[in-house]
Amino acid sequence: MKGITLIYDPAYREQVDEQVVPAFGPHLKIKYRYEEALKLELTERDFIVCFLSDEQLKVFLPQVSENHWKIGFLPHPKMDQARQGFGVEADLERAIEHLLASEEVFSVDMLLANEVPVFNTLALGNTLSVMYSAMDGNRWQRFAQRMRNLGRVLKQASLHAIALDWENDKDQMREKPIETAALGMVVVQHGASNLLSRRILENSAINDGMMHSLVLSPKSFAELLGFTFSGLLSARNSKRIPNYVAHIKTNRLIIHSAEGVEFSLDDRLMTAKEVELVVKRKALDIVPGRLLRVEKRDRGKKVFKTQALPTGELRKELISRKLPLTRHATTEEFKGLFTTLRDNAQLTPSYLVLMALSTIIATFGLFGDSSPVIIGAMILAPLMSPIISLGMGVLRQDTSMIQNSMRTIGFGMLVGYAFAVVITWFTPLNTLNAEISARIRPNLLDLGVAAASGIAGAYAHAKEEVAKTLAGVAIAVALVPPLAVSGIGLGWGDPNVFGGALLLLATNLAGMVLAAAVTFLILGFSPFGLAKKGILLSLFLVLVISTPLAFGFSKMVKENKLVQELSGREITKGVIRDVRVRNLRPLSISFTLVTEKPLRDEELPGIREEVIEVIGEEAELELRIGILLDKAIEETLEEEDSEGERVDAVRALLR
Repeated sequence: MKGITLIYDPAYREQVDEQVVPAFGPHLKIKYRYEEALKLELTERDFIVCFLSDEQLKVFLPQVSENHWKIGFLPHPKMDQARQGFGVEADLERAIEHLLASEEVFSVDMLLANEVPVFNTLALGNTLSVMYSAMDGNRWQRFAQRMRNLGRVLKQASLHAIALDWENDKDQMREKPIETAALGMVVVQHGASNLLSRRILENSAINDGMMHSLVLSPKSFAELLGFTFSGLLSARNSKRIPNYVAHIKTNRLIIHSAEGVEFSLDDRLMTAKEVELVVKRKALDIVPGRLLRVEKRDRGKKVFKTQALPTGELRKELISRKLPLTRHATTEEFKGLFTTLRDNAQLTPSYLVLMALSTIIATFGLFGDSSPVIIGAMILAPLMSPIISLGMGVLRQDTSMIQNSMRTIGFGMLVGYAFAVVITWFTPLNTLNAEISARIRPNLLDLGVAAASGIAGAYAHAKEEVAKTLAGVAIAVALVPPLAVSGIGLGWGDPNVFGGALLLLATNLAGMVLAAAVTFLILGFSPFGLAKKGILLSLFLVLVISTPLAFGFSKMVKENKLVQELSGREITKGVIRDVRVRNLRPLSISFTLVTEKPLRDEELPGIREEVIEVIGEEAELELRIGILLDKAIEETLEEEDSEGERVDAVRALLR
C-alpha cells in the first residue's frame, strides 16, 4: 500500500517522528496533525492512516465516511475502544507491518447512537457483564468473577421501565413500541466485542448490516444466581444465552425511557431520554486490523427473540420494587393454577372410588409380597391432587382450601383403612413379609422420598408441560403402601405394625405438604411474608414427627455397621455369612458359620468369644452351621480308606 497520508495526534508527535514515520519510509506521502485533517480535501484514491484517540476518531470518522476515503488504523495509547472494534493489534510495529502488507480494502458498516459512532459497546444499567465479562481464565476463575459481579448487582438490583422499537423484517418500525422492563442492556455491532465473543453471537460480522442487542430481564435474583452456578459446570465454549435475556438483531433500534436512561457509549457515560441506534451500511472503506476477520457477505438475517421481555402485569410488578429473591407468578399464571387446585381439593365420588380400589390392590400386593402389584396401586391412587392443594393452601394461608383438602384427604384415608381392615380380617395370613416389614420401621430416608414426591407434585401442577401422572406415582409411593400396612396392623390388632406404618404415613404427609409449599414459593406463587407462617408451621410439624425417624435411621446405621463388620469375616472355625441383626436392645444377632466339618460342642464357646470380640459388646448369638460338603466328604473318605469298594463307589459318585 503506497501513498500513505498519516493523520496523527499532536500530543504524541515525538513518538510519531521516532517510530511511525521511519517505519513507513518511502510509503509515507505526507502527514497532518489532527486539527489540520478536519479541513483536508482528499480524493477517494487517497489512503489515510490514523494515529488518533477514540474521541478524535469519533469526530473524524463521519468525515471519512462522507468523503469515502480509504482508512487504516494504528494503535494509539488512548484508542482502546476502536482498537477492539476494528481488530487492531496493540503492538505498533506489528500493526504498521500489517498495513504495509495489506492490499485489500473492505467496505464495513458503522454503528451510530444518536449520530455518535459506537466502536465497541453501548451498555445500559447492570449489563451482561454479569454473564460474560469473565470469559478468560479457568472455570473456577470465571465463576469467581461472576459472583463478584452478582454482588455488585445486589446493591442496586432493580428493573427499569423502557420502551423498545425496532425495524422488522419488512424494513418498517413496529406499529407500537413494546413496553418492558430491563436490568441492563448491551448493544454491539459484531462479535469481536470485549463483552460478547463470537462464541455467543453466531453469524456476526462487521459488514452484515446488523447490530446485536441483548436485554437482561431476570424475574428474580435466583435466576441470575442459577446462571452463575450453571456457568461453573458449563463448557468453556458454550453458546447458550440465559432464558431471561432477549436477543434482537436488526439494523435500527430505538430505546425510550420517560425518566431518562443512563448509558455507557464506549466507556463514556451519557444520559438521554431516547437512544436511536442505526447501522450505517458500508459506511467505511478500511484495511481491517489483523485481529478482525472480514468476509464479503450479504445483509444478515434479522433475529427477534423477545420471549424473555416482561410485559403487562409482570412488568408493572418488576418495576415497582427491587428485584425479588424468587420469581413471583403473575396474576394470569396464578389464576389458572389456583382454580385447578381449588377443584382438586373438593371431595368427589370418583376420588373415593379410586382410593378404595388403590387400597384394595395395595393390600393384596402387600399380603402377596409382590412389588409389581403394589406399583399398580400407586398408579391408580388419587392422593396427589388434594395434597398439592393443601400445600398451596398452607402457603397462601387460604383457610377454605386447607379445610377442603384436609377433608378430602381424611375421607380418603378412612375409606382406605376400612378396606384394608376388612381384607385383613378375611385373609388367613398373619405373618410379616418383606414388603410389610419395610414399612413399619420408618427412618429419615423415607422422609427424603416424601420431600421429593411433594416437589414433583407441585412442579407438575405449576408446569403444564410436565406429565402429572408421573408425579402422581411419586406421591402414591409415600402414602398408599404405609396406609395399607397401617390398616393391616389395625386388622391384626398389632400395635407395632399399626404404629410404625402410621408414623411413616404422618411423616410423609407432613413432608410432602412442606415440600410442595416451598416449591410453590420458589416458583413465585406467594410472597415470602405471606408464606412464612405456613412454612414455619409445616416445618415444625415435620421436625416433631420426624424425631422418631432419626432414631430409626441411627438404628439402621448401627445394624448396617454390625453386618459389615461380621459378613465375610474369617474366624478360627470358618467364615461368617448371612448376618442378620434381630434386635438392638438387647443385641441379638443371627449368622451362618461355614466350616469344613461339623463342630463339636466344646468348640462353641470359642466361636462366641471371637464374635463378641469383633462386635465389641455382649450379644445373644444365634448360630447356623454350613458345611462345605466336598471337603467334609473327602475327609470322611480318607478316614474310611480301608473300605476300598465303598470308597471307590463314593468317589465315582462325586465325580
